[in-house]
Amino acid sequence: MAQPFWKTTALDAMSNTQWESLCDGCGKCCLHKLEDEDTGEVFYTCVACQLIDSSCRCSDYDNRLDRVPECLSLKPDDIKHFHWLPKTCAYRLLSEGQDLPLWHPLVSGHIDSVHQSGMSIQGRFYHEQKVDEQDLQEYIINWVD
Repeated sequence: MAQPFWKTTALDAMSNTQWESLCDGCGKCCLHKLEDEDTGEVFYTCVACQLIDSSCRCSDYDNRLDRVPECLSLKPDDIKHFHWLPKTCAYRLLSEGQDLPLWHPLVSGHIDSVHQSGMSIQGRFYHEQKVDEQDLQEYIINWVD
């Protein structure tokens, strides 16, 4: 049986469709993060971007970079610089030579497996409109990875 594309194709050789399909829909990258300026350590909060919906997907993905200036577009060439990605992120896992977890939708065949496994932020975040930016430190979480 043929190997899945993520085992045979380098990140920088993937088609746009393949690249986009690696996103498991966990929503963790849409959480606000705080970085310690002295150590570079990144802390996740349970405060999410205004565009995230209840399924942990961007409600305006095609226009997100215009609507949310601090939103980042992950590209294969830049992946090694995104140290803030969660350890469970497919982009990070594959760039580190690891395989996708069993709960990943490409492996399980079910789009909701990321939520059913408890690996998404579904039901565990606040929209940024409901939180004062000055209070983000109070929303630091430890359950991201």
